[in-house]
Amino acid sequence: MRKYSLFFLLLLSLNFSAQLITETQKLESLCRIWGFLKYYHPQVAKGNLNWDKQLFQKIDELESINEKEALNNFYADWIGSLGEVAPCKECSVKENKVYFLKNFDLSWMDNRQIFSRDLSQKLHYIENNRNLGDNHYFGTGGRKIYFRNEKSYGSKFTSKTISLLELFRYWNYVEYFFPYKYETDQNWNDVLTEMIPKFLMIDSDENYHLTLAELVTKTDDSHAYLSSKEIQIHQYGNRRMPVDYSYAEGKLVITKINATRSRDKSPLHVGDVIYDIEGKTIPQIVNSFGKYIPASNSWGKFYKSKSKLLFSNSDSISVKVEREGQNLEIKTKTYFAKDIIHEKNKAPKKWKFIDKEKKTGYVNMEITEKEDLDEMYSSLQSSTSIIFDLRNYPKQTIIPLSYLLLPEPFVYYQFTFPDPYYPGKFYSRKNVIGRKNPEYYKGNVIVLVDESTQSQAETTTMMFKQHPNATIIGSNTSGANGDVIMFKIADLDTRFSGLGAYYPDGRETQRIGITPDILVKPTVEGLKKGKDEVLERALEYIKSTD
Repeated sequence: MRKYSLFFLLLLSLNFSAQLITETQKLESLCRIWGFLKYYHPQVAKGNLNWDKQLFQKIDELESINEKEALNNFYADWIGSLGEVAPCKECSVKENKVYFLKNFDLSWMDNRQIFSRDLSQKLHYIENNRNLGDNHYFGTGGRKIYFRNEKSYGSKFTSKTISLLELFRYWNYVEYFFPYKYETDQNWNDVLTEMIPKFLMIDSDENYHLTLAELVTKTDDSHAYLSSKEIQIHQYGNRRMPVDYSYAEGKLVITKINATRSRDKSPLHVGDVIYDIEGKTIPQIVNSFGKYIPASNSWGKFYKSKSKLLFSNSDSISVKVEREGQNLEIKTKTYFAKDIIHEKNKAPKKWKFIDKEKKTGYVNMEITEKEDLDEMYSSLQSSTSIIFDLRNYPKQTIIPLSYLLLPEPFVYYQFTFPDPYYPGKFYSRKNVIGRKNPEYYKGNVIVLVDESTQSQAETTTMMFKQHPNATIIGSNTSGANGDVIMFKIADLDTRFSGLGAYYPDGRETQRIGITPDILVKPTVEGLKKGKDEVLERALEYIKSTD
């Protein structure tokens, strides 16, 4: 009996010493090493190997590996087969840069639960003698990087192996080149752990696109999106109600009824307030969309969801509305986009005086071009206040505007740029705007903002804030700033922020947005009456300063 007990204990100790590895742990480690070697190993980074093919082979070979020692031998053999990594003296030269290191994290190499000390040393050696030349898989253009030489395998689901490749590509794009990785709600390492099993379960085109969209959404970046007809049709619908609407207080206010080719009369009226769609409140619907719509914050999530609310695959939608003190349930038809007639509105003026006394100017930043600025300023500089409406996307007017409006140069933003010679690291640089200008505009500078004020619009708002008499009015801006990197994943258009953007003192704007000096949000009653309550509050403020 004692012999059997000793034999059992021996088997038990041998089993524990083997340190079994789960399938997710294997694939997680493969994703990290494959991505690291892609950007760091000189032979791989030069494009000397078919790196996708290598991944496919390794995924297959991993199936027979179940414990730590075999896994480490597997990786050591792979690294050894890639070619020599020569010592790199330049790699240890300190750059004259102010580094931003919140995103940089290669600590996974020292995870003793997965990697042996010997393998960790091999990986750190490659880091310290990394590729410093041109990289086959990304290039630099201006202030940001772009991805290149990535073979497309199409947007259809074909195999679990290719699905994993797309996951690994995207995860490593974010790992090394997304400036706000450190700000995501979910730790980016945990995203990989969660998403591997989901990608292994994909079995259709629709499920493939939805899982990719869920991955993209985890960047928590309003710049990000995934362009997919599969998602539009199956998740939201390809028919819609023929109305325009605005949002306030968790409800939709109908602002226009569009004609249809069939000339059907709509049962809805301008001014109707929709508070329920097919048995769900507007916030409930937005929450259900949230898993697949990336945004920097809750108001950005709603802004990006808003355009999808009245879509359906059905030929009708049931809505509950408030109309003249009554609650009504209305069933209304939906139409394909080609069957809805959108009448062109009268083109708005680029700028104008907004009062009879010509004391207050107004500039629509969405349509005012750089070449218009001298004429605009000549027309409005006699005013005591100018309202700049930035509830839109401006036309790259920030620098010439600063020359007209600001008294002297100011540091208005701090940017972080990806270091192409040390992927994962970013470096900081402060940006100066304006020039010495004794003839600068002396009146009030009023800036109107809301959740649609994003990226360049937010940077432009920060320029305006340097004016001595600047006041920001409206609601928090989008909270997505910095140039975007546009690329494809699974042959679908996508993007994320490519530069970090901060206040001069280092405070974040990403995910927070710019907080207005005077907070004003539209109300249901205001929208029903056709009011622009943000603009009205600006005029009240100007009147109080006279």
